[in-house]
Amino acid sequence: MAEDRMVKTTCPRDCYDACGITVTLRDGAIQKVLGDRDHAITRGALCGKCAIVYNGAWRAPDLRLSTPLKRIGAKGEGTFAPISWDEALGLIAERFGALLEEGAARTILHTHYTGTVGLVGGWYPIRFFNRLGATEIDPDTVCNKAGHVALEMIFGESLEGFDPRTARDARTILVWGANPSHSAPHQNKGWLKDARAAGTRIIAVDPIAHDTARAADLHLQLRPGTDAALAFAFMHVLRRDGLADEGFLSAHVLGADELIPAIDAMTPERAAELCGVPADLIIAAARAYGGGPSLLWLGQGVQRQPYGGNAFRALAALVAFAGHLGKPGAGFLYMNGPGGRGIDMATVTAPTLARESVPTISHMDLAATLEDPAAARAFVNWNNNPAASSPEQARLRAALKREDLFHVAVDLFHTDTTAYADIVLPAASFLECDDLVLSYFDLTVSAQVKAGDPPGTALPNSEIFRRLAAAMGFAEPELFETDADLIARLLAQTPFEGTFADLAAIGTATVFPEPRVQFAGLAFNTPSGRIELASARAEALGLPRLPQPHADARTQAGRVRVLSPASPWLLNSSYGNDPVIHRRLGVPTVALHPDDAAREGLAEGDKVVLANGEGQLPLTVTLSDRTQPGVALVHKGRWPAFSPGDANVNALVGGLKSDIAESTTVHGTEARLVRLAAAE
Repeated sequence: MAEDRMVKTTCPRDCYDACGITVTLRDGAIQKVLGDRDHAITRGALCGKCAIVYNGAWRAPDLRLSTPLKRIGAKGEGTFAPISWDEALGLIAERFGALLEEGAARTILHTHYTGTVGLVGGWYPIRFFNRLGATEIDPDTVCNKAGHVALEMIFGESLEGFDPRTARDARTILVWGANPSHSAPHQNKGWLKDARAAGTRIIAVDPIAHDTARAADLHLQLRPGTDAALAFAFMHVLRRDGLADEGFLSAHVLGADELIPAIDAMTPERAAELCGVPADLIIAAARAYGGGPSLLWLGQGVQRQPYGGNAFRALAALVAFAGHLGKPGAGFLYMNGPGGRGIDMATVTAPTLARESVPTISHMDLAATLEDPAAARAFVNWNNNPAASSPEQARLRAALKREDLFHVAVDLFHTDTTAYADIVLPAASFLECDDLVLSYFDLTVSAQVKAGDPPGTALPNSEIFRRLAAAMGFAEPELFETDADLIARLLAQTPFEGTFADLAAIGTATVFPEPRVQFAGLAFNTPSGRIELASARAEALGLPRLPQPHADARTQAGRVRVLSPASPWLLNSSYGNDPVIHRRLGVPTVALHPDDAAREGLAEGDKVVLANGEGQLPLTVTLSDRTQPGVALVHKGRWPAFSPGDANVNALVGGLKSDIAESTTVHGTEARLVRLAAAE
């Protein structure tokens, strides 16, 4: 009987956890994929969704793409014939080469995101597009760019966060707009639970009463779009109760004095009117946070609204007024980036290959750009599924039907987007190639280790673009660097002392022996060297010099604010094609507060449509006290092709840009709630 062999690897999905995995092999074939018992976060168990798909769709021969394909039907039908790699790459090189000769390389658009966060699989292909001179659809604009730019304005950095291990020194953890129960399930069951067991107070601020909020010591269920006003009320309490760190403000903050009139005016009572949170809860939460040491987890959901950038500026001001930086148990976290572990991402993307600077395009402009034959003559999507995940869904899918738009899709599976492609290239999964994975929560370095072979002739992303570079006749050495050589160079930049083989043997390494203190020297990469609450850069962009105590207007009668946070069974649009996940998801639903349902005469199980100027979405009503009156909860991530009406929640999301960075405003979406019979 063959003896089982175990391989440690790492989940590279777009998740805070970066879970350790143990793959069991028999005769070289993968038998099962489980959590790594030795991993500090996984602790032997994968989350429910990954446990299903890594033993399901990810290894299902009938679902995986295994050979290049050429479209033989109409765009959108998803009808293809298999072709060889040589033919596929030749066709692509011919079309791209012609555009290059015309001086029209900018009309080749490429869109990508975090289908993998492995450093090689996620970013190596950018080398090819840099050399080509193509136009990138800015990936962060569909997710979190407003927050990044706001934090960079104020602190000079958005990718240096607190070290989670410093929670041992914290008295309070404030989770603002993050939903760890769905988006960081192991951190929720591990890090947060451990902190609370050690006596740390957990406070959640979120419009939805998700499981993390329900388990918290305090939950401030604010009205959507009122985060900035609530942050100002926190600062009001800090100043009123002597908890503001005046010495820190004087030494390290620019513009604090200018904010004081607005802070003084935003009393807890005024904030209660605007935000829908009782004043006594505001006071209790502000005092707990201000007493410190405290950590602030800034969720990405906060800035996915029309004034999301301002909300982050207000929350940054809260950190500054409390003085919660530069000491153990204090700080904020949006993300921990590669630089915190010594890695220069230019090593991966090779920006020097670009022969000229090509402006990026926001995802909010993707549909309009693809409609324009002068702006978009070719389109490549890799590591993402924009027909499911981008705004203006109906408009975008109509644009993808252009017969004169040459479309190449790189994926593991057929998706809503590959259905429109002219050429589909089959990609290897994380179980089928080596890579490095960096958690964007913990300061670790992890090995993604090849455990098996990809199906058919599928290839890793990096190898696909190496071969395409060769087909184009490009000669730059950077376009042909091997994965092994690049991984070795990246690993050498980190504090980890060892080879990739050494890392693979243990799976994950904690690269700093003791918790790091965020901004330990209290030096900030801003023009003044201080925290810039008053920002000349903001003024130059036509924004207010200071954060504002903004609160969105209440939703008009007859409409609901549609919030679309993460589902417990999907990871963005990943996993949407797994049959077991389908059963777990059930029918698409809209969760309504019982008061709204009663007002509309709706009951559990009724069929309704959410409709606005962008489109409409058929859903089944479920009643929930997790939401609040005026708010409709529709989880994101379903694939339109598997959903009634051939649409998901992005059918309702327009191209409105956030106040900062032309980013998504998905959580600012409003719609009418209509009985299905009336809508028809």
